[in-house]
Amino acid sequence: MRRRPFLDQRRPSFKRRWQQRPWWVRLALSLLLALACVLLLAVLLGSPDRGASTSTSTSAAASGSETTTSPLLRQRSYLEGVTDALNMTEEMLSSRSFSRQLMDQIYLAKTYVAAAKEANNLQFAAELSAQIRRAQSILTRSAAHGSTVMEQEAENAIRDMSVLLFQAQQLRYDSGITIMKLKGQIQSLEEKSKAEAEKSTKYGQIAAEELPKGLYCLGVRLTMEWFKSPELQRKFSDRSPAVQSNLRDNSLYHFCVFSDNILAVSVVVNSTAINSKHPEKVVFHLVTDELNYAPMKAWFAMNDYRGVTVEIQKVEDFTWLNASYVPVLKQLQNAATQKFYFSGSGNRGTPIKFRNPKYLSMLNHLRFYIPEIYPELQKVVFLDDDIVVQKDLSELFTINLNGNVMGAVETCMETFHRFHKYLNHSHPLIRAHFDPDACGWAFGMNVLDLVEWRNKNVTGIYHYWQERNADHTLWKLGSLPPGLLAFYGLVEALDPKWHVLGLGYTTVDPATIKEGAVLHYNGNMKPWLKIGMEKYKGFWDNYVDYSQPLVQQCFMR
Repeated sequence: MRRRPFLDQRRPSFKRRWQQRPWWVRLALSLLLALACVLLLAVLLGSPDRGASTSTSTSAAASGSETTTSPLLRQRSYLEGVTDALNMTEEMLSSRSFSRQLMDQIYLAKTYVAAAKEANNLQFAAELSAQIRRAQSILTRSAAHGSTVMEQEAENAIRDMSVLLFQAQQLRYDSGITIMKLKGQIQSLEEKSKAEAEKSTKYGQIAAEELPKGLYCLGVRLTMEWFKSPELQRKFSDRSPAVQSNLRDNSLYHFCVFSDNILAVSVVVNSTAINSKHPEKVVFHLVTDELNYAPMKAWFAMNDYRGVTVEIQKVEDFTWLNASYVPVLKQLQNAATQKFYFSGSGNRGTPIKFRNPKYLSMLNHLRFYIPEIYPELQKVVFLDDDIVVQKDLSELFTINLNGNVMGAVETCMETFHRFHKYLNHSHPLIRAHFDPDACGWAFGMNVLDLVEWRNKNVTGIYHYWQERNADHTLWKLGSLPPGLLAFYGLVEALDPKWHVLGLGYTTVDPATIKEGAVLHYNGNMKPWLKIGMEKYKGFWDNYVDYSQPLVQQCFMR
């Protein structure tokens, strides 16, 4: 059977089928379609929602066209959102609403109540509070019954409240005046707080400078023991050749302390000896003043510290330390300097801590002459008298300083301990030679290479800056600022565990204290003072021999 071509198998199109129908069928179908369209249009035009539908369609079309241009126009207005969120009613939004007027008056009256109490006008505050309660009760009853506020009742309450609010304005209880008063009170409190802080600093400084009764008693009794006991005097005058050689033996561990506090120095020596692996190799070089020279020798003649060698000298024996050589001594001869630091009649704008005469003491500045005091030594560890040793310090003498003069723990973890906090960087000399953000470091436990010190003439550098600061324009006072200048670029940073600072003025992490080799009570709250921090006194008390008879007589009463 012969197949038809592919084209013959397709169904005729709609147009061909329509044309193939008789003419009268096509006419009938067209009439029916036209009638259906007319009926549909009539239904639409006769709908009661025609206007709404038309407007909706129009607005939808408009919004659709606007959407393409600006998506933000689709968002509802801010007021519509607030109205829905707060569930506001028409009565609340009406400017003639009694409920709204009452609520507005309540909010304003509460502000005036606080202002009246602040002005100690308690009667007026009570009257305002009574009217607030009256208005609140009216609103509460209205809400409970689901009705509007009664006109007469509301008008009376609004009128009475208006009278009190007007009176409050006459009494200057408006918000502007209240704010100004509060600002004045805040300023007054700040000034009082500042004054009290200054008083606290002043009294704390005075307490730190005063000699405690126990220390005075100990010094007097030791002096008496020294002069009435020839045996004690022979212990220092008749020293063996072996002890004399220890003072110059560079294979031993040499420490130096400069202080007039006998008990504090004894704690330094005792704690070092107890925690040392080889106390017989430890040598302490002590320097004090003439007043404490005899009692210092008496103390160390009466007490032995596990074989530690102790040398005691007085600063007055260093005749080469005179005004022609030492800038600090030269400044002390200036009448203006003496008046400023000793008469207390200097510039009152200078903080009291900078007016402390101890900053001009040679015991405080003796640290810059260590190579000249001990010309035969090559390496020493300098210790302050307000420290406690917790670990063996022999490793300090094997630390490589990489050609630097000093090994010290840096203190620039905070911005306060950078150069710009100690020095006047507005001065051209300081600005030209030193980085204001350079890291500071601390005196109190310092490893000193005396060979490098002599080679680099650090003492000469110290003298140069002290002479430039005769007018105190480079820095105030103290030994740290000139130390930062003299040792600039010559300091090797040590592990912070070697020197833990802050036990005399702040809170220190217990874990840091436990790991620390040397604990430093820098600050005014020394452990031998009543103002010392109780939580840290125990570390110091552990090395005070309270069984010693003289200590018991002076401190245990």
